Amino acid sequence: MATEIRVPTLGESVSEATIGKWFKKVGDAIAVDEPLVELETDKVTIEVPAPAAGTLSEIAAPEGENVGVGAILGTIAEGAGAAAKPATKLEAVAQAAGAAGAATVREAAEKTASIAGEGPVEERKMPPAPSAAKLLAEANLSVDQVAGSGKRGQVLKGDVLDAVARGITAPAATPAAAPAAARAPSSGADEVREERVRMTKLRQTIARRLKDAQSTAAMLTTFNEVDMKAVMDLRAKYKDVFEKKHGVKLGFMGFFTKAVTHALKEIPAVNAEIDGTDIIYKNYAHIGVAVGTEKGLVVPVVRDADQMSIAEIEKEIGRLGVAARDGKLSVADMQGGTFTISNGGVYGSLMSTPILNAPQSGILGMHKIQERPMVVGGQIVIRPMMYLALSYDHRIVDGKEAVTFLVRVKESLEDPERLVLDL
Repeated sequence: MATEIRVPTLGESVSEATIGKWFKKVGDAIAVDEPLVELETDKVTIEVPAPAAGTLSEIAAPEGENVGVGAILGTIAEGAGAAAKPATKLEAVAQAAGAAGAATVREAAEKTASIAGEGPVEERKMPPAPSAAKLLAEANLSVDQVAGSGKRGQVLKGDVLDAVARGITAPAATPAAAPAAARAPSSGADEVREERVRMTKLRQTIARRLKDAQSTAAMLTTFNEVDMKAVMDLRAKYKDVFEKKHGVKLGFMGFFTKAVTHALKEIPAVNAEIDGTDIIYKNYAHIGVAVGTEKGLVVPVVRDADQMSIAEIEKEIGRLGVAARDGKLSVADMQGGTFTISNGGVYGSLMSTPILNAPQSGILGMHKIQERPMVVGGQIVIRPMMYLALSYDHRIVDGKEAVTFLVRVKESLEDPERLVLDL
C-alpha cells in the first residue's frame, strides 16, 4: 500500500511554499519521521518528515516548484526494498527535456503536452466561491487582492469580508508603468565567471517587505549614544552566579529588551501600528529580535517580554537563536511582533539606519561598543560607548516621542538598577 507525502499546514496566512530541496531520490529507502524534503515559505523553512517507512517511489513536485497546503509531494511504497514505480509524468517530462532541447522542465512539459494534445501546463487554482465572487464584484476588488483560506487557495466569503474590514480597496487607476529595464548582458569573458542562483522564498520576501516598508512608511531615524559601563560592570559582577542559577549566559539583549519594554509603556505610539485610518495601540510588548542566518534575516518574537524578567528574556532569546540557526523556527515563533531590536554590532557595525519591520512603527538598532574619550564631571575619561538608532514611522510617531523613547532606553541602560526596580 502506498502512502502519500503531502504539504503540511504552514501556519496562519501562509498558503503556499516552494520546494527547496529533496533529501532523497526515487528508489531510496526511508525511515518514518526521516526528513524528506525542505519547503521554503515567505517566513520560515520547514522540513517535511516521512509519514511512513518504505521506499520513495515518486517525486510529484520537483525542486523550485510552488505548492499549496495539502498538495501531494510524493509517494512512499511499502518496504525498504520495494521497487521504484515507473517514472512519473514529471520525471518523464524532465528526461524528455534534453531530447526536446527544452531549457526547463516546464518548457519540456508544455512540448510534451502539446504533442499529446493536452494543451499547455498551467497551475490549477480554485476559482473563488460563488458568494465570494459576488462580494468581490460589489467591493470592486480582484481575486488577487484577497488571500484565500479554502482548499488550493480558494477565496471564500469570509476572506473577502476580512479584506474589506482591513480597509483593502480597489487599486486606483494609474498610467501603465514602464517595464523594468532588462539587465545588460555581461561580456563573454565575464559571463563565464558569473553564477546565477534562484532567490529563496525567504530572500524574495525579505526584499519585498523591506521595499514595501520604504514605500509605505514615512521613515525617519534618530540617534543617541549610551555609556555601557554600568551594564558591563553589572555583567562582570554577576555573570557567573547568573549562569549557575538560570542555566543561561547574561548577555546584553536581556537589558536592551527590558529597557525597550519600559520605554514602550511611556511612549505607546512606538508600539502601535496603522490600519487604514485607525491607529492600533498594543497593550503588550512582543519584541522581535533580528537574527542573521545562512538563508537570510529572520525575526523571531519574544512574546510578552514586558512581563518577563531579564533571566526569562535571555532564556527565550537563547531558545529562538538556536532554533533560527538550525532552521527549526516555527511560523508561530515569527508572528505578532510589535517592536524589533536589531544588533548590527555583532558584525562590527558602528552606526546604521535600520529599516522598519512593517507594520511596526519602530525598530531599535544596536551597534558595536567602542571605547571613546568622553567628558564626565569636567574630566576626560575613556568610556565604552554604543551608538543607538531608532527608525520610526513619522506618520504615527512624532519627533518628540521618538527622541523621548530613545532617551528613556539610554537612561535605563546607564542606570540598570532602574530595570530591576521597575522604575
